[in-house]
This record gives sequence, structure tokens and C-alpha cells, in this order.
Amino acid sequence: MDADVSESAGPPDDSDDSDGSAAGKGKSQAGDGSGAAPEPVAGHRRRWLRWTALGVSFVVLASAGAGWWLYRKLDGNIRTDTSAAAELKVYERERPASVVHGAENILLIGSDSRAGDNREYGRDDGGSQRSDTTILLHLAADRKSVTAMSLPRDLMVEIPVCHKADGTATKKQFAQFNWAFEFGGTACTIRTVEKLTGVRIDHQMVVDFNGFKDMVDAVHGVEVCLKKPVDDADAHLKLPAGRQKLNGEQALGYVRARKSIGNGSDTERMDRQQQFLGALVNKVQSNGVLLNPTRLYPVLDAATKALTTDPGLDSLKDLYELVRGLREVPTDKVQFLTVPRQPYAADPNRDELVQPDAKRLFKRLREDTPVAVVPADRLKGDDGKNNGKNNAATDTQDAAGPSPTPTYSGNNAAADLCKQ
Repeated sequence: MDADVSESAGPPDDSDDSDGSAAGKGKSQAGDGSGAAPEPVAGHRRRWLRWTALGVSFVVLASAGAGWWLYRKLDGNIRTDTSAAAELKVYERERPASVVHGAENILLIGSDSRAGDNREYGRDDGGSQRSDTTILLHLAADRKSVTAMSLPRDLMVEIPVCHKADGTATKKQFAQFNWAFEFGGTACTIRTVEKLTGVRIDHQMVVDFNGFKDMVDAVHGVEVCLKKPVDDADAHLKLPAGRQKLNGEQALGYVRARKSIGNGSDTERMDRQQQFLGALVNKVQSNGVLLNPTRLYPVLDAATKALTTDPGLDSLKDLYELVRGLREVPTDKVQFLTVPRQPYAADPNRDELVQPDAKRLFKRLREDTPVAVVPADRLKGDDGKNNGKNNAATDTQDAAGPSPTPTYSGNNAAADLCKQ
């Protein structure tokens, strides 16, 4: 009787099957044996989609987890100098004010400490250190240019009262610039630079020897040109003449060597440091490192391990925002120069500023106005000399208007130094 009722009800309704009910499934399985089986195929497809979605979700979660782990690792590499921030806050009223909104000035300090991993580069005399290299990095407000101005370590300057690590205070004194770092660390160096230039320092970065080496290795070396062979045991450097690709260890020796390369002066050494930094910037941009995650990570890892910064730059997010604003700066607008100086009258082994060239340069940096650089030999007089003055300025016509733009000896990151 039930069978008769079932037969009289007619063929199975497709709309019943589509709802996935138990009855619908039963009717489908009890079909007429014609071989048409749409429901098992649909069920298999649904199961496949569920597994695919689950797999994709797992990959996404795993990638997000790995990305978060990498971010935390890089972020944790950066060291923060809170003591410098506290010291600067004490002297806030003495510090110059920012003049142009959006422009930034970052002080880059290369420490010559021989403590810890740096002891192989010289004797550790109890952890004392001086600023081996100091560069004032000016970022234009429109982020269309960058100017890096080196300050000689032997430049005679007024060093203000500073506090040492043990809390004792030093006296105000006229001394060579790199003593400021030894007297009162980063804060003392910043205050000395601000008093010298009138330029407000917004951020600072301290880089040590090993961090520099790792950054060069992370970009697989940087090319330089040597006019003569170099053999310097103190700098751990032995190279033939000609075009060379330097690894991190060789690069460190190259930028630090004095007696074995050139004329042995600190002037020549600073020029070499600027040229190398320009080549490093060019290498990073020309090889697409900033746009390639697999190549960018080693650079970021090395850079973050090398840095000790102020609290305003001590996170990966802060550094990313800084770098992002500089990605589109043309390499020929990344300029390097040294503050105009000459041998100090009382001691030719020290330096003093050339005026009014230095004051004019400081004013342009404060006001975020253009500065031009050309190779040193183009600034020399007819006799091929510059009378002992280094980086003395000349005036060139500014294409944007009638006022002249001072031009200083230097280079930019786009220059091929092997062709000069």
C-alpha cells in the first residue's frame, strides 16, 4: 500500500533534492538506475570547497603569524636611548626651534667604541668612545632631496656643560668636536651640533662597527674604485687597484682607513665615507631592494640591529614611515658634503670653520632652501688650489629664481666615482 502511494506520487521532485534533506537524498539514491547522479558530484564539490577554504585559511593564518613574528623580531632589534631624550628635555629652552614644518634633521653618529664585539678594531680602554663619524642628514619638507653634511671629528667647537653617565657634569669648554660624545654621549653631541649650526635635531641614530658591516653584506657588497693598491693591517684591508666590490669587513676598513689611502688626512677619509654611502644608497635603489621582500628583510635585519635611536624612531613602524618618504628621492638629489673648514690657526692638526661659508650653509639647512654640490676639483681656483680651504662655497644661479644657490664640493649618490 505504501509502495502504491509512493509510485502514484510521481517522479522525484528536483527541488526537494536541492535542499539536501534526508528524504531527497533517499529518493535520489533509489533512482531509476540510469547512471545520472548529480547529488554525489555536488556533495563532493562542496567537500572539496570546504577543504580548499580550510587550507587557504591555514596558509593565511600561517603567513600572518610568520609576518607578525618577523615584524616583532625586527622591531625588537632596535635599541632606544632614553637617557639622551631625558638629558635633552632638561635643556629644552636652550635648543633651537624647528623652522620649516615637515623638514627633518637626523644626526647620524658612528661610534668608535672598542667595547664588546668591536674590540677587534682596537684597544678597549674601559668602554670610552668618541664619535668617529658624524653626519647631519637634512630631509627636505617636500621629500625631493636629501643633504648629508659631515662634521669633522677634529673641528674645534664650543662644547656645552654636559652630564656623564655617572651623573657628574663636565665644564663648558672649547675642544675638538668628537670629545662631546666621550663627555656626554649622544645628548652632548646633539647639543654641540645645535649650538654650532642653529639647526634643530629631530632624531638621532648611533651605528656601531659590526652593524655597518652587516648592512653592506646584506646588499651583497658595494663597488668602489681604488687608484692604488691598499695594504693596511690596522684597517684589516688588502686590495688591488681598480674597481672592487667590498664585503662588510672590507667596507669597514675602507671607510675608516687614514694613513694607507689618499693623503692620510681626515678630510680625504670623510670624502671617502660620503662616496661610499652614496654608492650604498645607489645599490639599494638600483637593485630594487626596497620593493623585494626577500632582499629587503636581510637589509632591515642588519639595519635594525645596528641602530640605537631616540624614542621617536625606535620602532619598525617609525623607520618604515621615514624610509617610505624617501623612496622616490632621485639618487642625484641625495647629496653629500662636508662643512666648510680649514686648518685651525693654533694647531694645523685641528680644523676650524670657514666663514661666512659655514654660516650660510647652516642657514640654508635651517630654512630648507637648496644647496648644490659638485666634485672638489671643479671648485678649485685657476691655480688648481683652494688655499687650504675645504668645501668653500661658490655661487651658482638657481633655476627657480634670481637668487644664487651656494655650491659646495661634494658628490651625489648617482655619481659613478670610477668615471671621475
